[in-house]
Amino acid sequence: MEKEQTRWQKMREDLQHTYRLVVMNNETFEEVRSFQLSLLNVYISISSVVVVVAALVVMAIAFTPIRKYIPGYGDALQDEAIIEAYQQINKLEKELDAQEAYTENFRKVLVGDVQTESDIPKVDPQSLVDSLEDVPMSAEESQLIDELELEELGVVAQQPRKNALLNNDVPLEQLYFISPLHGEISAGFMPEKDHNGVDILAPKNTAIKAASDGYVFLSDWTLETGNTIGILHANNTATFYKHNSVLLKKAGSYVKAGEGVAIIGNTGTLSSGPHLHFELWYEGKPVDPTEYMDF
Repeated sequence: MEKEQTRWQKMREDLQHTYRLVVMNNETFEEVRSFQLSLLNVYISISSVVVVVAALVVMAIAFTPIRKYIPGYGDALQDEAIIEAYQQINKLEKELDAQEAYTENFRKVLVGDVQTESDIPKVDPQSLVDSLEDVPMSAEESQLIDELELEELGVVAQQPRKNALLNNDVPLEQLYFISPLHGEISAGFMPEKDHNGVDILAPKNTAIKAASDGYVFLSDWTLETGNTIGILHANNTATFYKHNSVLLKKAGSYVKAGEGVAIIGNTGTLSSGPHLHFELWYEGKPVDPTEYMDF
């Protein structure tokens, strides 16, 4: 009795069987060509074709422009260019926001829409004392009340300077200004060339002083003028200090004449070296600062 073959043995035997493939003329039944084949040869031929086609596809993706259209095979240099362009767009958006803030602050100065100390609500210390009359006060509470009383005295003491900012009757020629910086003037007042101030040269790290008492309404960075300080003074006058390296005062601060507000620098696209660009404005128009102060 013959032993039953396993599936593997039967498959191997089938692969070894040979077959004849004959190409005949359909009309004359003449044998044109014949091929001797086996299943193993057919499998090997098909596998070889698949491998060759796969190799050709891989080479086409790797060495031809087709790879640009395949996800994950983009040009690395092009990706870097896109990232750099995105960063530039973000930078331009920030510069645009800074320029809009600068324009809005300047508009408020021209129309007089500036918040002063008189616009800030005051706390009445007496009302706080009355509400605590029936409660024993601790040492800390007593110190707090003393500080509030001193603050009220300070507000009263500052009243003349607030009135001075609201007084518009004094001509510009009668106002006294302190030179913000002593140095050589490299560029004068030329409004016809859009140069509404003077450029003053001075050593590095030189402090820039406020030309007069006033409130800082602008303390920010812009694309063209870099770190910029704007101060509102009495009689509808304002001063601008541009291209600074450091700003020492924040918007809303009150400064006295001669008080340091910035450090000389070289910031902004309109600056080509360390200097101060100083502007003096009167009633919404720029005037020549050299006619009212010595540099």
